[in-house]
This record gives sequence, C-alpha cells and structure tokens, in this order.
Amino acid sequence: MNNPMRSNQHHDSPEGYKPFTAPRALKMMMGGIRMSDNQQVLPEASPIKNKVGSIFVPVKDIEQSRDWYCLVLGFKADDCEIIAGHLCPLPMEGTGLILDTMPMWGGEQPGGAPSIETPAFMLMTADLEGAYAYMQGLGVELVTEIEHNHWFVVKDPDGNKLMITRE
Repeated sequence: MNNPMRSNQHHDSPEGYKPFTAPRALKMMMGGIRMSDNQQVLPEASPIKNKVGSIFVPVKDIEQSRDWYCLVLGFKADDCEIIAGHLCPLPMEGTGLILDTMPMWGGEQPGGAPSIETPAFMLMTADLEGAYAYMQGLGVELVTEIEHNHWFVVKDPDGNKLMITRE
C-alpha cells in the first residue's frame, strides 16, 4: 500500500540496481574507468583498420625461397623482385605475402628467424585434390593428408607450415 507521507524522492529501485556516484559517473564520461567488471569504456573509433596488408614469411635463403614460392604459386621468378637483399613481395591477389630473411628479427643469427610452426594463413585452391597431387609431384613435405575434404598442410623449404584450402 502506498504511503502518502512517503517522500517522492524515495522510489523502489529494481533489484540489483546501484546508482553511480557523481565522481564515478564523471570519470566514465571522461573515458577513463570501467563501467563494470565485464564492460570497458571504448574510444569513439579505432584508428586501426580491419584490413590485413601483407603477411611476412620468415625465410633463410631469399633466392631459394622466392624460386620455391614462384614454382608453387605459378609465378615467374623474374616477376618477383628481391628488395634490399632480404625482402621479396609476391604478386598475390588480395592480402600480400612477403618473403623476408628478417635480419631485424633473428635472421642474421645461426638458424635464422624462427619458422611458422602453426599455419598462419591459407592459400586457396579451386582444385584441392589437384593441389595435393601437385605438391606431392614437387616433392614438397606434406604435413597432413587432405583433412575434412577441405584442407591440407605442407612445409616450405624453411619449415614454415602452410595451409592449402578449398575455396
């Protein structure tokens, strides 16, 4: 029953509701504190695009790697220029691949930069079985057979694991 003597300033609050104190609410509006344990105040927009430019592939011998990737991808080695003695951008559709001896990231140390142990990207094919047979014919190290009728993994000469996937 409503009590007419009860002040209008006291309203029943939903269960679990706790009003913010003015200083905390002001800090949130200024963009600096968490709203709750699970939700953080985010800036209006990130200056970072949701777009991958190129993927670097660590290699030890830039010429040998360029020749191998050109053979696998059907490029002419002459169309894949080596830049500054350690970089070779490949003429890919979409996201680029750049072969790199990575002198800044351990490439000049014995053994070179570490290889990619887990496939970090996919190379696409419209003919998965044909791609598998092609890689077998080249003598490429096959890490897996065709899995789930959708993909397989190979190693390049530097031990990088590459996934070949059905489009």
